[in-house]
Amino acid sequence: MHLVLFLLTSLTTTWVGIVSANPELPWLNPWLLLAHLRDGLPYAASIMGILLAHEMGHFALARWHGGEGEPPLLHPLPLPPVGTFGAVIKMDGRISDRNALADIGAAGPLAGLLGGAARARLRSAHLAGQADRPGGILEGNSVLYLLLKLLVKGKILPGGGLDVTLNPVAWAGWVGLLVTMINLMPIGQLDGGHIATAYFGDRYNHVSKVLHRALPAMALLAGGYATWELWGRGSAWKALLLGVQAGFPWILWSLVLLLIRRLSGGVYHPPVGAAPLGAGRRSLCRLMLVVFALILVPIPIRTTPGLAE
Repeated sequence: MHLVLFLLTSLTTTWVGIVSANPELPWLNPWLLLAHLRDGLPYAASIMGILLAHEMGHFALARWHGGEGEPPLLHPLPLPPVGTFGAVIKMDGRISDRNALADIGAAGPLAGLLGGAARARLRSAHLAGQADRPGGILEGNSVLYLLLKLLVKGKILPGGGLDVTLNPVAWAGWVGLLVTMINLMPIGQLDGGHIATAYFGDRYNHVSKVLHRALPAMALLAGGYATWELWGRGSAWKALLLGVQAGFPWILWSLVLLLIRRLSGGVYHPPVGAAPLGAGRRSLCRLMLVVFALILVPIPIRTTPGLAE
């Protein structure tokens, strides 16, 4: 199963890389797409490398702490612009040691970032007019992304009708940052939930419930802001549609977390031991909170307006 899912995810990410590099090609013509196979490999290799680095970080630290874990399970998604749902790693038994839980929870996001997400973006972005991308994909901004664009281009972008256009490797870097942000949400059994539970103990389950219920509110805020930003620039219905699109990821993540909770017997996180967290691990947990704040993307992804049509 691990190998089958790896091959399927390699296929879907390569397909997304091809159609992204050649938007004029018909998506469902496999023979024509096969002729452009090379165009899809940079994105596929980059995003697969980032995902595997993330999951192997968990795997290595789980083994380091004496736990048993399976190789990562990658999840294909035959839809652009990402091509994958990400990956998970299954560990046998419950991690009751809070220090081990903090290490394992933080290892994946840190390994994914070191695996090339930010580095790919630094070397690969170039400027292009926003007007050149009507109907295309507009990636969301985080504090880290804004700082990287400022470092590379010397200005806050988007601004003045300009933004960066990302090549396939840089786009994989942005997707890697997004996946890391999702995993670091401090809810349930996401990586951020593991870290928060290690820090606060079992009482954090109640906070997970509150934060989970807040995700639809985030969808309303993101969608409302996107609609307000585009209102009056063309079709009101298109502005509303793009607003719904901007908020939809938060609804999707809320539903996924609900499913994880149901599969876990109705609890957000299994109980952990009562032993206190070491000082070094407490600092690690605080560091991961800073990382989450730096890569948080309020409006993850949406379509470029083109409202004047």
